[in-house]
Amino acid sequence: MCKNHQEAKYPVSERVDPPVSVPPIDKAFAHLNLNCSYEEADEVIKKAIDAVDAELREVSIDIHSHPELGLKEHRAHDLLSGYMEKKGFQVSRGAFGMDTAFSATYTNGPGRRVGVCSEYDCLPEIGHACGHNLIAICGVATALGLKALLEQGKAQGTVILYGTPAEELLYGKIKMIKENVFQEQVDCCVMAHPAPGDGQYVHLIASDHAKVEFRGKPSHAAAAPFHGVNALDAMVQAMNSVGLMRQQLLGTDRVAGIITHGGSAVNVIPDYTAGDFECRTYLYKDMKRVKDKLEACFEGAAKATGCSVKIEWSSMGASKDMIHNEVLADTYAYYMEQFGIKFAPRLLQETIATGSSDMGNVSYVVPSIHPVYNIHTTASNHTREFTAAAETEPAHQSTILAAKGLALSASKVLLDDNYYQAMKLNFEQRIAKESDAA
Repeated sequence: MCKNHQEAKYPVSERVDPPVSVPPIDKAFAHLNLNCSYEEADEVIKKAIDAVDAELREVSIDIHSHPELGLKEHRAHDLLSGYMEKKGFQVSRGAFGMDTAFSATYTNGPGRRVGVCSEYDCLPEIGHACGHNLIAICGVATALGLKALLEQGKAQGTVILYGTPAEELLYGKIKMIKENVFQEQVDCCVMAHPAPGDGQYVHLIASDHAKVEFRGKPSHAAAAPFHGVNALDAMVQAMNSVGLMRQQLLGTDRVAGIITHGGSAVNVIPDYTAGDFECRTYLYKDMKRVKDKLEACFEGAAKATGCSVKIEWSSMGASKDMIHNEVLADTYAYYMEQFGIKFAPRLLQETIATGSSDMGNVSYVVPSIHPVYNIHTTASNHTREFTAAAETEPAHQSTILAAKGLALSASKVLLDDNYYQAMKLNFEQRIAKESDAA
């Protein structure tokens, strides 16, 4: 039936310069051409997710208790793909050229296609300090909520859960994009991330990584140091140059580095040193500016010390900043506010210092969102305290709530063409704006 929801007050983006041609969400929702009322569709989703709450708690604890590094997540891969297969999804294991990637698809025929991402890799030494055990089940719950809608004939289309490995390496989703997975298979993609707070517009910044090697000439450090060419001097010079360079960077730029090899023996002039460096920028279009400055530091250090230098940037390319689709993001916030969650103003959210994710690259190819949700801890991500928090019952319940928010939002893409067109137009305008700026 066609149902007019004029009484519903859907949020409008708090952008200073909102795209004027994008229909506000209340207009996109005004006449949903559904096989049921949207309230009925929402109830189907929420009941389906509630029904697997206890099962997903067990899955989360299992993944948390058996942390696996990126591209080595074999247990999590088998656990999640097996679970989805039991739930009636068509599963492809070892997908997209990665042993620990998978896809789980459910369709009831032609229609629009929603992608959902799960992550399940951990960090070295400190385990699931980014809560990927929670992200894993959040994706599963979201996909199951959408499957229920399709299974009961309330909507037409497809939902695909992607098991995306090695997010901490900024690898899995970028490889999938290179294989045109998202571009060819889905019309939008959603996921949510645990954090110390809630936000639908918390910004993820762009990031790229370089391995740097200096080569010199060895010599006895006491008898004939003057015959040597000191590769450690070059590395130290590079570190100092990077430190001085930071004064000329924007306040939102970040550069960090470590020495991974500083020499082999104290009585030998080091002929080889190596380091890992990363640079981050608020927007992907600014990445080249910082990379050029960083490379100049390395090349200058090599010239000053007489060494040669080799700079290798990530073969996968940079991870990009996150372009949150405003239609999807505001819908997510609308539903989460119904659950009692409060959000800071958008402009404040976008000033919060955050990290990077390969989900940013997904947002450049299909409409996407990556909201964060509070797991009731004051600890920041990538700490042992956050690892502990990610195992708690309150964190689990927050994850279930976030999954409902994602599924309820993404369901509108399946349910209504007006909503889909509004989402698509917002994506096209945001991407065009980034392209023009670049």
